Amino acid sequence: MRSFRSALTVMVMCVLGGGLFAAQDPPAKNPLEGKPDAIRGGMGLYRARCADCHGMDARGVRAPDITQVWATGRTDAGLFKTIKEGVPGTEMPANPRVQDAEAWQILAYLRTLAAPAPIDPPRGNALNGEGIFRANCAGCHRVKGVGGRLGPDLSRIGVARSREAVLLRIRRGIEGFGPGFEPVTLTPPSGPPIQGVKKNEDLFSVQIMDTRERIQGYEKDKLKSVKNETKSAMPIFGPDRLSDSDLDDLLRYLQTLRGFDPAVVP
Repeated sequence: MRSFRSALTVMVMCVLGGGLFAAQDPPAKNPLEGKPDAIRGGMGLYRARCADCHGMDARGVRAPDITQVWATGRTDAGLFKTIKEGVPGTEMPANPRVQDAEAWQILAYLRTLAAPAPIDPPRGNALNGEGIFRANCAGCHRVKGVGGRLGPDLSRIGVARSREAVLLRIRRGIEGFGPGFEPVTLTPPSGPPIQGVKKNEDLFSVQIMDTRERIQGYEKDKLKSVKNETKSAMPIFGPDRLSDSDLDDLLRYLQTLRGFDPAVVP
């Protein structure tokens, strides 16, 4: 009986010890960096799980360019946590099913795509850009809890999108809409149409945030129509509305908005 209890105690300690070990912080340096087999495995994993958003070349599609993540101060351990845990409040999801070895393989592959830090100094005056943002963008976009809510919160836009991607959105407008920001027009039985962004919808009802930032719910059978708009509410800021110099200042300010990023060394 004693031997059984001793064996049981050892087994429980091993299980608990394994759990404690699993909860420990990851190593500071990728243990698989530079290993050919890991790089090949990581390439397949990246293309299957990451390329749809970050691009086959890791330079970004719907998600940021990640070829310069190390050059901008991120660490192996922080990036490992980002892959596993995601980034709350962004499009980067948690990936609890990704095994630790798989996450390290993905990072080993990304290291082969890593680009050096840009040599050219960033253009623009961030202080003036903040003023331009407040005058033209804050009515719809929040930053650090301040501003409107009809557009996405831009508190992390500096790490979420490349400068080039943001420039195209400002100059050419938005192509496609993120969840919760699809423009919609509701036509009631009487009165003017109601415009806003769609927050929730099912077969029988639709919930929107109107242009006064009020959350309103409507039963579809009591509306004349529910029209999903194809054009974003975000206006196009061409050179006639925003000079190249002011655009540089605005982009410089947006690049400073990095929020909290667990992959960056404090």
